[in-house]
Amino acid sequence: MKKSIFITLIVLMMSGIIACHDSVTNLTPESVLTEANFFQSSEDMEQAVIGVYANYQVRYSRFWTIFEMPTESIHMSAYTSPADNSINQIAFNPQTDIYRNFWQASYQGIFRANSVLHHIDTPDDLVPARRTQLEAETRFMRALIYFDLVRAFGGVPDVTSLLTIEEARDKPRASKERIYEIIIDDLEFALSNLPQKGQIETGRATIGAAAALLGKVHIYLEDYGAALTYLNQVEQMDYTLLNDFSHIYSLDHEDHDEGIFVMKYLQNDAGHPLSSDFIPYFGMEGVSDTGNEGADLGWGLHKMFDDEDSRKDATITEYWRAPGSSDEPEYRPFISKFAVPHQGRVFHGSGLDLPVLRFADVILLKSEALYFQGDQSGALDYLNMIRERAYGNSDHNYELSDIASESDYIDVLLLERKLEFALENERWFDLVRTGRFIDELSQIERTPTLTVDLNVQPHHALFPIPQHEINQTEGVLEQNPGY
Repeated sequence: MKKSIFITLIVLMMSGIIACHDSVTNLTPESVLTEANFFQSSEDMEQAVIGVYANYQVRYSRFWTIFEMPTESIHMSAYTSPADNSINQIAFNPQTDIYRNFWQASYQGIFRANSVLHHIDTPDDLVPARRTQLEAETRFMRALIYFDLVRAFGGVPDVTSLLTIEEARDKPRASKERIYEIIIDDLEFALSNLPQKGQIETGRATIGAAAALLGKVHIYLEDYGAALTYLNQVEQMDYTLLNDFSHIYSLDHEDHDEGIFVMKYLQNDAGHPLSSDFIPYFGMEGVSDTGNEGADLGWGLHKMFDDEDSRKDATITEYWRAPGSSDEPEYRPFISKFAVPHQGRVFHGSGLDLPVLRFADVILLKSEALYFQGDQSGALDYLNMIRERAYGNSDHNYELSDIASESDYIDVLLLERKLEFALENERWFDLVRTGRFIDELSQIERTPTLTVDLNVQPHHALFPIPQHEINQTEGVLEQNPGY
C-alpha cells in the first residue's frame, strides 16, 4: 500500500485547531482554550502540519475556476455559474465570491502554517531533527501559498506570525518585492532542511520540491542565473519525464518519477471533483455515469494540438455517447485529461493524484532560463525534450531558425507550455508574466464557428482585491488599480 499523508478534514476540524477564519482580519484561533490544549505533543505538531497540507489539498483541484477560466482553454458551459462567467469574460469584479474564497482560504493556510511555527518549540517530546523537518515542510507550504497570492493579486499582507484581530485589521498590503523575499527565505530554509525523495511519505515536501519551486520563483523574477542554479539541482535528482504522457494522470501510475510535488487524494474520503468537472453532464463511458460539465473545451486550445501529438488524446476526447448507450458516438469534444473512474458529481468523488510541480515544468523553465542567459542551443535542446516525448520521435523537433528572435522563442515556449500543461493552472500566469495576455486573449475562438472579442486591459494582469477584505479593514487594504 502506497504511503500517504491523509488525515481527513473532518478529523482535523474535530481536533479543534482548524477553525474557519473569514478574512485576513481574523487570523487568531476561535478559542484560546483550544490553542492552549493543542500543540502540546509531537503528535499534535504532526497533525498540525498535516493541516497545512490539507488546506492546499482540498482547494487545489478547484484552482481552474480562477486560473483557467480567463484563458482560451475553456469557456462557459450550460452548467457554469454566473460568477465563473464573469471571469471567463475577463470582466473581473471585486465582489466576485471566487476571489474572496481564494483569498480567505489562502490566508487560512498561512494561519495554519504560522500557528505551527509559533508553537514548534512547545512540545517536550519533539526531537530536534523532526522539529526542523516539520518547520521546513511548513515553510515550504507557506511559500507555495504566498507564491499563488502574489502572482494573483500582487502585493498582499505579509503575515508571518499570529496577529490579534486589531493587528490584522491594521495590516496593509506589503509590496510584491517583500512577498517574494518571504517566499525565497522560506524556500531556502526548506531546501536546506527537507529530506530527499524516498526518505519521506509521498505527498509531502522534499528538497526536490523546494529546489523546483525556487527555480520557478526566480523565473518569475527574471533572475535566470539563480533559476538555473536551482533547476540544475533538480535535474541531478531522481526525477524523469515519463515515456507515456497519458501516465501522468492515471490511477495505475501514481507516485511516478515525473511528479516532484503532488497532492494526494483518496476517493470518497479525501478526494476531489476534478475528474468530473470537464466531462459531459451525462457522464463518460468507463469513467462515470454523471459529470459536472463545469466548462467546455475552447477551440483556442483544441485546434493547437496536432493529431500526431500524444498529448492530444491524453487531454481531449472528441467523440461521446452516453454511458450504456448503443448509439453511434457523436462529435462532442471535451477535456478528459483528469477523467478516471470515479463517483461523479461528488466533491470527494475522485482519488486521482494531482501534481503541483512536475519535471516537465523544470525542463521548460530551464529552457527559458538558458535562452535568456544567451544559450539558444541549450534552450532548444530542452524544448525538444518535451517535443520528443509528445511525438515519440524527433521528426517534429524545433530548429534554431524557429527561435531566431526573442519573440519567436516566446511563441514556441508558450505553445509548448499551453499543450503540455493544459488545464494545469499555468496558462494565465504564463501569458501575464510574458506580457502576452492582452494580445492572446482580446479575441478568443470559443468554438470553430464562434469568436468573441474581450475587453482585456493592462490592469487585468492582477485580480482585484476582494471587496469584502477591503471593507473588513475599513480601507487599510487598498484596491489594485483599475477596479
